[in-house]
Amino acid sequence: MTGRRRWSTEEILDTAAELLRTSDAESFSVRKLAAALGTDSSSLYRHFRSKTELLRAVADRILFEAMDGYLPKGDWKQRITTLALRLRDTFGQQPQLAAIWGRYASGGTGSRLVIEEALRALRASGLPDEEIPTRYHRLAVLLVALIAAEAGVSTRTPEEHEQGMELFRVAVLGADPESFPALARFGRDLRPLGADRRAAFEEILADHLAQIEAAIP
Repeated sequence: MTGRRRWSTEEILDTAAELLRTSDAESFSVRKLAAALGTDSSSLYRHFRSKTELLRAVADRILFEAMDGYLPKGDWKQRITTLALRLRDTFGQQPQLAAIWGRYASGGTGSRLVIEEALRALRASGLPDEEIPTRYHRLAVLLVALIAAEAGVSTRTPEEHEQGMELFRVAVLGADPESFPALARFGRDLRPLGADRRAAFEEILADHLAQIEAAIP
C-alpha cells in the first residue's frame, strides 16, 4: 500500500497562494487547501496551527519576494520610496493577498526584512532615535492602507467596475446643485478612485516623507 505523500511547507504555501489568487480570506479554508493537495486537513495542521497562521505565512512570502534582490540605494527618502513601490508592485501581482497582509500582518522573515530596511532608512534621515518607532508606525499604516485599498479596486470584475463607474457618475454628476453646491462646482473634474492610482500613491508617499523631513532637527 502506497503511503500518503508528505507535502513540504513551501509546497503548501505555493498551493495556498494559488487558491488565494481567485478567492478571498473568508472563502479560503484549510479544508479547501487540503482538497487541492489531495490530502486531509490534519496533515496541514502539522505545519500550521490555524488558518490565520497559514494566511500570515502566505503574506510573509510576498514580503520576502518583494525584498528579493533589493539593494538600498540613494538617500533615505529614495530607499523608502523604492521599498514602498516594490511592495506595491509585488502585491499588485497578487492583489488578493494584499488584503490578507493588511488584515493579518506577518511576523516572518519577509516582515523582518521590510521593517529592518524601513527603520535603517529612517535612522539615516537624521531623526532622533526616540522618534523613529512612531514615524515607522505611521509609515507602515499608510503603506498597508494604500496597498490594500488599491488591491481591492484591482480585484473587481468588469461588471463590478462598470457598476462602480455608473454609481460614481450618478453620485457626482447627478447631484442636485442646490443641495450639493461643491459637487456641482467640482464634480466634472473629480476622478473615480481607480484612476491614476500609481501617481496618487507616489504623491501621497512623497507628502508623508516631506512631513518626516520637516521634523528632522
